[in-house]
Amino acid sequence: MLVRYFAAARAAAGTEAETLDLDRPTTRRDVETLLARAHPHPGPGQPPLAQVLARSSYLLDGIACPDPDTPIPHEAVLDVLPPFSGG
Repeated sequence: MLVRYFAAARAAAGTEAETLDLDRPTTRRDVETLLARAHPHPGPGQPPLAQVLARSSYLLDGIACPDPDTPIPHEAVLDVLPPFSGG
């Protein structure tokens, strides 16, 4: 699956996007846990990715994904959208 990061999530993860090889049925919550473990040390002045993920909204293949127990297909695109100021 492809994970795309925006704004503060991009800064905390240190990348715009990454591909995860999912070898079992996975939920959005599982993906969040994997991502937080994969990026435990943010760049200077950035909050940990786990904190950003907890405040973020998600799009699964372009559709809002508010439920952390939503199943994530292996070929999915998950966008991580932290709160944006000013709109």
